[in-house]
Amino acid sequence: MIIDCHCHAGRGDGLTGPWDTRAPLKHYLLRAKAAGIRRTVLFAAFHSDYATANKEVAQIVNGQPERFYGFAFVHAARDQGRVHKLVEMAVMKYGFSGIKIHRHDAPISREVCDAARMFALPVLYDVAGDVSVCELLAQEYPDVNFIIPHLGSFADDWRAQLALIDHLVRHANIYTDTAGVRRFDLLEQAVRRAGAHKILFGSDGPWLHPGVELAKIKALHLPLQQEGLVLGMNLYNLIHPVRKQWSFVLSG
Repeated sequence: MIIDCHCHAGRGDGLTGPWDTRAPLKHYLLRAKAAGIRRTVLFAAFHSDYATANKEVAQIVNGQPERFYGFAFVHAARDQGRVHKLVEMAVMKYGFSGIKIHRHDAPISREVCDAARMFALPVLYDVAGDVSVCELLAQEYPDVNFIIPHLGSFADDWRAQLALIDHLVRHANIYTDTAGVRRFDLLEQAVRRAGAHKILFGSDGPWLHPGVELAKIKALHLPLQQEGLVLGMNLYNLIHPVRKQWSFVLSG
């Protein structure tokens, strides 16, 4: 099963660009279906109130639970003091499986990491090139899994991407996704040095074409077992214990 671990959905309210205006799924879903992508992790577009944004994403996810997983978007600074509440709502009411945070909003905080630890959630944290924080995250929260998207830099900062590969190699709880990675040689190097078990397929939909992003993985010509890890099993392995634990609690 091919799982896209990185896709935005719903409406933002910033109106400064697509990323905080609207993330419509109509064309994404057609493209994903044509590419053979069967499941997708959804989280909000940038928003001034992530409680509102997460609720909208939950409506989408729970409308097609066989198609989508949900991650809760939080703002480390603006949501200070209520991160636990937001994450608890996302897990216990919406059935979400992870946390999304972006350094564009604010750097990650202990409050976010503590919530991830409490609910056994992976954190997809866009470090926006500041990959040195991975050293601290790995040391302080070795029991929390962190997915650093774009190989560390959507801005194609090859220095940051090279540095992230070192973190992938050295730290068991640091992962990355392939969304928007343009330097194919660095993608090859990440798989070769860190191993396919540390790489997750992501598209950064709906703004990037999921079929185009998927083609990069196919172009790696990995052995089938390794390709399967990248295309879905790695993400599944990160969220399955979470979903199993909390589904049992909710059903009980």
